[in-house]
Amino acid sequence: MWLFLVFITLVFGVLAGFYAWSVYQKLSESPVDHPRVAELSDIIHKGAMAFLKKEYTWLAPFVGVVAILLVSALGLGAAFAFVLGALCSATAGYIGMYVATQANGRTSYAALAGMPQESETPAKKSTKKAVELDKDSETTEIITAPEPEESQVNSKAAGSALEVAFSGGSIVGMVVVGLGLIGLAIAYLFLNDVTALTAFGMGASSIALFARVGGGIYTKAADVGADLVGKVEAGIPEDDQRNPAVIADNVGDNVGDVAGMGADLFESYVNSILAAMAIGAVYSFTQGGEALGLWGIGYPLFLAAWGVLSSIVGCMMISRKVPFSDVVISFVRKLPGMDGVIQRIDDGDAAFALRTGTFVAGGLMIAGTFILSILFFFANSFNVFLSVTSGVLAGILIGIVTEIYTSGDYKFVRSVAESSNTGTATVILSGLSLGMMSVGIPVLLICLATLISYYLAGMFGVAVSAVGMLSITGISLSVDAYGPIADNAGGIAQMSKLPEGVRKITDHLDAIGNTTAAMGKGLAIGSAALTALALFVAYSQAAHIEKIDVMNPYVIVGMLIGGMLPFVFCSLSIDAVSRAAGSMIEEVRRQFHEIAGIMEGTAQPEYEKCVSISTHAALTQMIVPGVMAILVPVLVGFILGKEALGGLLAGSIVTGVMMALFMANSGGAWDNAKKYIEDGHFNGRGSQNHAAAVVGDTVGDPFKDTAGPALNILIKLMTVVALVLAPLFKI
Repeated sequence: MWLFLVFITLVFGVLAGFYAWSVYQKLSESPVDHPRVAELSDIIHKGAMAFLKKEYTWLAPFVGVVAILLVSALGLGAAFAFVLGALCSATAGYIGMYVATQANGRTSYAALAGMPQESETPAKKSTKKAVELDKDSETTEIITAPEPEESQVNSKAAGSALEVAFSGGSIVGMVVVGLGLIGLAIAYLFLNDVTALTAFGMGASSIALFARVGGGIYTKAADVGADLVGKVEAGIPEDDQRNPAVIADNVGDNVGDVAGMGADLFESYVNSILAAMAIGAVYSFTQGGEALGLWGIGYPLFLAAWGVLSSIVGCMMISRKVPFSDVVISFVRKLPGMDGVIQRIDDGDAAFALRTGTFVAGGLMIAGTFILSILFFFANSFNVFLSVTSGVLAGILIGIVTEIYTSGDYKFVRSVAESSNTGTATVILSGLSLGMMSVGIPVLLICLATLISYYLAGMFGVAVSAVGMLSITGISLSVDAYGPIADNAGGIAQMSKLPEGVRKITDHLDAIGNTTAAMGKGLAIGSAALTALALFVAYSQAAHIEKIDVMNPYVIVGMLIGGMLPFVFCSLSIDAVSRAAGSMIEEVRRQFHEIAGIMEGTAQPEYEKCVSISTHAALTQMIVPGVMAILVPVLVGFILGKEALGGLLAGSIVTGVMMALFMANSGGAWDNAKKYIEDGHFNGRGSQNHAAAVVGDTVGDPFKDTAGPALNILIKLMTVVALVLAPLFKI
């Protein structure tokens, strides 16, 4: 039967890959008939890919050293799984960033081309405008669209831009789940051992942590420097080509929010499956009963496979750039009440479209889970089904709560924006307060899902609830990854001097993307808590620990060390951003002061120097946090013993989850409070309110994009390291 499981896993992994390839073929056909847009897109693409190649060059020796140590300690199988997991994680990040940097300029042009033209096509009479291509003032003539009314976003153009941006995001999402399933299938085929297979998750988590931290340092160093000097001190717009840090900033959007995020969700996805497989192999529904064995191993794999199908259908609800999407849409239109839903999506309502696609995928996932539960566990099917459903619903509710706390459509973000009336300090204080309060409901939802699933199906229920939460990663990541593409599109529109209406569209999509990114981070953190708990149980089984005794001083010491680690990790990450941003600020100020003609647009900034600062900072500063996550649990396990290591894992889960939620939501609220002011509220752009909000946003940048999202990887990486090395801890 295990070969059948390998076959099914491989088939659905290939299906996800085929979907991604099909969308990419369609995306490649989208035109970029604007020389400056094409030029900038190419610059960003080359910069992003160059950084990723350097990062992977730095990480290759690390992977090699760990693989050699695993061979000597645990054998060739564990080393093979580790290397395969690292390669799949790195490949997912590489492909995702390659596609995203191909989609950004196409999104800008789609917004321009979708707007109503003031005249006819280029072959006929047209309105033309000279656009500066470089510092020598070469010009070309292009068609420009009339400006929309101040408060309006052209729905047709917004729909066209959403189509392209989401297509790029959906490729990222499907590549991640496809490579996850293909990698698991290959590892399982060669090893046929669930215990050795956990090293695959260790490899994925290792690369993900370095990618998240390194990418976060890169992007936020550039972002903070560009904002504080450009927007606050110089008073020029965001993404203005006169800002020397603007190219580094746009490259960073892809390095951190696409490659880093893709590797992040890749490891979350595979580790949730691996944890459920490890527990399912030995779990029994009755005391002393027969273990589930292959049925427990196969169930999470089939859940993930069904999640691929559900995600594909959800993506088809949003984008028409895939085969058979018209067939699906035609069928859906015939369902009661769905014609209006499809029409609203076609009219360019981006937020509604993204939400609808996600809910459709979630609904299909729940329906498929019911059928799979009956097929696998007839007598206990309802209990297992409700366990998975509790995870799916908890994930959706955490996303909704996150949206309420981080979207400008609700009072919380607006109150942060309003606090700008009294200065920068109150903006920061209100954002910190909001982030702390936002931890409450998500944690209670995680607790509720844990208790429900445990009551119904023991720790196997908790494990599969985490799989349920991440089962539709294909569309969740698609929705998440579309945001950085829209952000890049806005920067390209600004630097290409496209009509203001184009920037309105990209800003509108970007604001929605900030909210979806915050929702994605909430989902990742929630699933991290459940997955880490399941991995913790798997570690206890592997280390033969029946219980963690909190009266044991070694356990207490372990818990204190584990609780401390997320704080030290965040300190290292934020300090790295602070120092790199300081260097960036000094460089931007130097260029403004020393290069005559930058502000007049007659001289070209030295973009490459700012790119070099971000690159150097990211590569050098990512090492210590990444190595710490692997080395500390190993040292504690060997020096203090396996019970102390159990305490360390418990302590890190508690503080790590709280810190991650707090930082992600504070950062998201500060970002959208700034955008709310930029939309014309509280005196708008260029005001003292705006300056205060920009500072708040720069504080939030490393919160939400460097330290915060890396914490969920930290707690899982430490747990999976403990699980892989459990046989070596003798004390």
